[in-house]
Amino acid sequence: MTCMNTAPSRFRLSAISLEPPGGPMDAAQKHEQAVAIFDLLDNNRFEPVEHGGGPYRLHLELMERRLVLSVTTECGALVLCHHLSLTSFRRLLKDYRIVCESLANGAARLPPDRLEAIDMGRRAIHNEASALLRDRLKSKVEIDQSTARRLFTLIDLMVSQTLPAGVD
Repeated sequence: MTCMNTAPSRFRLSAISLEPPGGPMDAAQKHEQAVAIFDLLDNNRFEPVEHGGGPYRLHLELMERRLVLSVTTECGALVLCHHLSLTSFRRLLKDYRIVCESLANGAARLPPDRLEAIDMGRRAIHNEASALLRDRLKSKVEIDQSTARRLFTLIDLMVSQTLPAGVD
């Protein structure tokens, strides 16, 4: 579990925990996960619908092509538990992983303009996935775009550990 953020907002995440999916993580994935969690806890907007305020603790777990989001208050009181199907994210997760791998593989051999083009594609997919995540969660929790982007990064890392080529 990672805790941070001393911001006064009641509608924020103060801790995130991930159920280890069991697959191995390489150093780059561990770093990407740590950065996503750090950035998410440093600056986020997380407002469960019809709840008076947190701060909140978020636990993410993958269960059979579903993402289980468990949200509690800092005192441990359950706020919500939501099972989110990843079916609608299937193409985006696959495309995002392919583009990320292309970027990593080309870093040493491709010219800067080509790397920039690949990274622009990565950002576009990331934005599309974040918008979908916000839409899919809006009946349960309101999140801003940067919170959704960082959550999508964590989802992608979790999925890539269980299914190396995406969610095919």
